[in-house]
Amino acid sequence: MKAETTTPTTDFTQRFTATRRGARLARHLAVHQLDGWGVPYGSDVSDSAAQIIAELAANAVTHGRVPGRDFELRLTLAPTTLRIEVSDARGDCEPELNLPKPDAEAGRGLLLVEALATDWGVGDRVIGKTVWAEVPRFAVIEQPPAG
Repeated sequence: MKAETTTPTTDFTQRFTATRRGARLARHLAVHQLDGWGVPYGSDVSDSAAQIIAELAANAVTHGRVPGRDFELRLTLAPTTLRIEVSDARGDCEPELNLPKPDAEAGRGLLLVEALATDWGVGDRVIGKTVWAEVPRFAVIEQPPAG
């Protein structure tokens, strides 16, 4: 008989109205949930997650909004990674990573997500799409070269 090992994870899923208020609430509720899981407010992981959620939720309510449909936030806390997923009802508008003009007032959200996340991407759903990002649970401290 072969022993089976499992990796413990913790999940949180919540739907929000596709409004600016819903996006703000998603960010606040997420950092509260992370704190309950032992990822304290103000930590690098909590702050990075808050920024990523703010950007992805703002995109969901601005570009992915379908009247009468909510957006969904899902957090999965694994031993080494926090995965953030924001799903909306529009599958026809894929997020693109483009450099905005220097004087543009918007368009840098996904650049921020890319800077904060170790990986991110987009997946299809039955209705709509899911934009996901992963951040490490623990800061990686670079060691100086041996010399």
